Amino acid sequence: MTKHKAVGLTDDEVLAMYRLVLAARRVDERMWILNRAGKIPFVVSCQGQEVAQVAASFALEKGSDYTAPYYRDVGVVLAMGMTIKELMLQAYAKASDPNSGGRQMPGHFGCKRLKMLSGSSPVTTQIPHAVGIGLALKMNKEKAVSFVSLGEGSSNQGDFHEGLNFASVHKLPAIVFVENNQYAISVGLDKQVACKQISDRAIGYGMHGETIDGNDPFAVYKAVKDARTRAIEGEGPSLIEALTYRLTPHSSDDNDMTYRTKEEVDAAKARDGFITFREYLVEQNILTESVESDMEQAIKEEINQATIEAEEEPYASAETLFDAVYQ
Repeated sequence: MTKHKAVGLTDDEVLAMYRLVLAARRVDERMWILNRAGKIPFVVSCQGQEVAQVAASFALEKGSDYTAPYYRDVGVVLAMGMTIKELMLQAYAKASDPNSGGRQMPGHFGCKRLKMLSGSSPVTTQIPHAVGIGLALKMNKEKAVSFVSLGEGSSNQGDFHEGLNFASVHKLPAIVFVENNQYAISVGLDKQVACKQISDRAIGYGMHGETIDGNDPFAVYKAVKDARTRAIEGEGPSLIEALTYRLTPHSSDDNDMTYRTKEEVDAAKARDGFITFREYLVEQNILTESVESDMEQAIKEEINQATIEAEEEPYASAETLFDAVYQ
């Protein structure tokens, strides 16, 4: 049996999964070009983490489950229903941006229509919010989960402890998904934590914890799917650590060569999940040359159109400054 069928995915489903991974990569690449051209002010990249993001999202129930994505989660927001144009609107900070009306920095996602919580610049603040959603779901007896993602650097903040402890004590339907990309801006993993794995921390909270290969879409999908099943059945939260690697600098304002080497990055690029996932689909004759060509062309056209339309949209006027602000 093939790897994807072993976890319950059809050929069409893994092809759809790959299309979202490809779209996330191409959107991200376009944003870097726009930033270097002076069109958009800031980029915080998803490159190297798209497979983990999309595969995890595929295990959720769109329309029922809530998500609290972190700033790199282009793959998550696309998989949960945000459009490429909406991503471009937030990158350009235009008035019609559904995330914040152009008020937030790029990557600060939030969309009520998609049951997606608004993010905040201080890292890890999304965990208590997501756990609160989990509490509401339990109190209302809803068959849904609250999915929250973060980088491994965020797992060292106080909100992480408070959120996981509360979620575990009250057996809340929450999935905490740590995308371990090996760096908290410039701080390597060995200077962040003393434990062997981030998921080891689950033991202290009395909750399920596991570490998986974030470049393996099927391992990620199964881990999140199983976590969702446990949560729905009242078994409480899960801490899942997906091992990935951040292929780009921390942001468009960072020079990563001051704290890591080109050789290290090149070695990570060789095992990039974007590449290995594609190779698997080609090997299985699911991704043929013609299918891939059509997919690339369609995504390119969508990105081009979204870029043009987002650039032409107006910025928010000063008169709207206090709109949506609690008074």
